[in-house]
Amino acid sequence: MTTAPRPLFSVRAGLTEAPEHDGPFENVPEHLQLPLQEWVSYALDNEALVDYSDEDGVERTLCLRLRIPTVHEPHWGGSKYHRALTTAVRPRLLDVIDAVLAYKAEHGVDDQASIRLLSDTLDEAGSAYRVTEAGDGLEERVTPTVRDAVRQTTADAAAAPAAGSAADHLATAWRAAYGRSPDPVRAYSESIKAVESAAHATVQPNNARATLGTMLGEIRNARHKFDAAVHSKNGDPIAPAEAMMQALWDGQTSRHGGQNGTVPETLEAARAGVHLAAALVQWFVSGAVVRTP
Repeated sequence: MTTAPRPLFSVRAGLTEAPEHDGPFENVPEHLQLPLQEWVSYALDNEALVDYSDEDGVERTLCLRLRIPTVHEPHWGGSKYHRALTTAVRPRLLDVIDAVLAYKAEHGVDDQASIRLLSDTLDEAGSAYRVTEAGDGLEERVTPTVRDAVRQTTADAAAAPAAGSAADHLATAWRAAYGRSPDPVRAYSESIKAVESAAHATVQPNNARATLGTMLGEIRNARHKFDAAVHSKNGDPIAPAEAMMQALWDGQTSRHGGQNGTVPETLEAARAGVHLAAALVQWFVSGAVVRTP
């Protein structure tokens, strides 16, 4: 289970507003550049990588693979290859890190310490990237295709008057799930609100107090009044959307209290809920789910 990091004190104290965009950060933001350059230097100093008969060998190879030019500097005491790799910036710095990880894996260098350090650094900084499970490179924490799909859905919802405040709720859910200070309970709650806003005009337009729960009841009682672009195996047009809505509704563990106490949503569940909500919002906004006359 992933735990949410501590919010900034200035935000908790009401001195400042929470940043509108606080992650995940693409490319290399300013606050991450030096820590990543330091990691490259640390990773290259691993004794298992050093060939003392050719101390520049590994770094020369990496520079050649990455097509990084090097310049002879007579007054520079260190290796020009090491300097070129450890002073890389922005996308080139990510290329260097990815190449270092790949080189270590290729040559069987077991360097769990540097991998843990890099993983922690990327996590703490809110980077859009993470180390692969195999430790042999970097990967997107959220793939660009998925990220862009959610952004497009948010834009489409904002442009659709019938979707109400679905765009605002979905954007808030995304920030609560992937920002610097994740709030799983809010992310999940906002995801449900996004679907409620997007589906209201289609499912229960005459119920001003409609919720996802009442909408599911409406579908169960009048499923013949709905049609959708994707049908179930038995030909039921509303079943796929209903199943997705039910999964989102049932997954909110913190909605009600009880004798056993409230169980807050995990960050993993909240992030899954955001993506499920984005798909449902897109279906309703695009007209993939409609109410028949």
